[in-house]
Amino acid sequence: MDIIPMLLKEMEQEAQTTRKMLQRIPEDKYDWQPHKKSMTLGRLATHIAELPGWIKMTFTTDELDFAKGDYKPVVINNNAELLDYFEKSYTDGREYLSKTNENELLKNWTLRNGDQIFNVYTKEEVVRMAFCQTVHHRAQLGVFLRLLDVPIPGSYGPSADETEFN
Repeated sequence: MDIIPMLLKEMEQEAQTTRKMLQRIPEDKYDWQPHKKSMTLGRLATHIAELPGWIKMTFTTDELDFAKGDYKPVVINNNAELLDYFEKSYTDGREYLSKTNENELLKNWTLRNGDQIFNVYTKEEVVRMAFCQTVHHRAQLGVFLRLLDVPIPGSYGPSADETEFN
């Protein structure tokens, strides 16, 4: 069984849900945060938007070393920029995933901070991690939106805001 078509299908399905969530963000709340240890709403949304692009990074590098300072979060100021950034990240990630092969998925990729190695994954595991990170942070975004009284779109079925059964 080829794993790449399955990954591409999952990536598209998660992108549909992510788009719906990102579209709900109130532009006047980008600096809001529910707790001092939490990201701001804008930073969280931007991180969610960038995650599909990590797939491109996975296939164009063998590691991410935070000590090198190569990772620079983009600053987003409005929903149009946010959605454009997400679409670019998604398109790039999808392109690189669709061009790769099963053998490339088995190669190692390292997450580190200088000499401190957090983990060594296969590239397939990094792709899956990007998907899982998207779902994880999207759930955080759902909590942020709920606290702001913004209706939550459904993810894998209708949400409490989209059904008469609430």
